[in-house]
Amino acid sequence: MVSNKGQGLSLTTIIVAALALIVLVVLVMVFTGRIGSFEKGLSNEGKVELVKMRVQYGDCAPTPSSELVFDQALSAAENTEAETTAKSDFFAEIDTCRGYSGDKAVCESNGCKWS
Repeated sequence: MVSNKGQGLSLTTIIVAALALIVLVVLVMVFTGRIGSFEKGLSNEGKVELVKMRVQYGDCAPTPSSELVFDQALSAAENTEAETTAKSDFFAEIDTCRGYSGDKAVCESNGCKWS
């Protein structure tokens, strides 16, 4: 008699492997979504600081490119000291521009924008 038995995976093993694969895919989707929202939250924190500083603007304010440089410096800060330095540098730029609030031409000629 010839035996028709061969080695193979049982149906239970195939089902367990398929379920494990589905769980793995779901976990990857969850964690990649969470990491994306975490990074988004970090970038929003820098924008909150910028909005707080915009309150101090006068008629003459720093340019959007200066704001972008500040936002990037704040995002790249690895410690409190670097954050403080980025904020103080931008405060100095705000103060400089506020000094030109009396005249639009002087404001714009000194690298600020008139609002």
